[in-house]
Amino acid sequence: MKHDTPEKGLHRAALARRTGCNLETIRYYEKIGMMPEPPRTDAGYRLYGSVHVERLRFILRARELGFSLGDIRELLALVDRGAQTCAEVKDLTERHLADVREKIADLMRIERVLAETAAQCSGDQVPECPVLDTIGS
Repeated sequence: MKHDTPEKGLHRAALARRTGCNLETIRYYEKIGMMPEPPRTDAGYRLYGSVHVERLRFILRARELGFSLGDIRELLALVDRGAQTCAEVKDLTERHLADVREKIADLMRIERVLAETAAQCSGDQVPECPVLDTIGS
């Protein structure tokens, strides 16, 4: 008997295929409590339903957007309690956005220094190297 539809329930491998998520990642999310415990068959196999698919997709999308696991836990807690407000979600999102902007600014500084340093480097077979001088100073 093949279980690969949400109505009948999905085995973990089918859940992984449906969501594009690694099996080990699903196990990890279960272990840390981000995924609800699925019901089991009489034989002990986990059967995931549409709730699990939606939750896993939510987690994966939040990870794609760079949210930390802690931030995702907070978002899921808001959703799970069913009384979330847009203000709460916006606050968390704006904090994350500030972190993203800070990382972008750091990367832009790194890019500028590397570009300037690489431009000073002759690339010749000589012992002097502006890149090493910059890193060493």
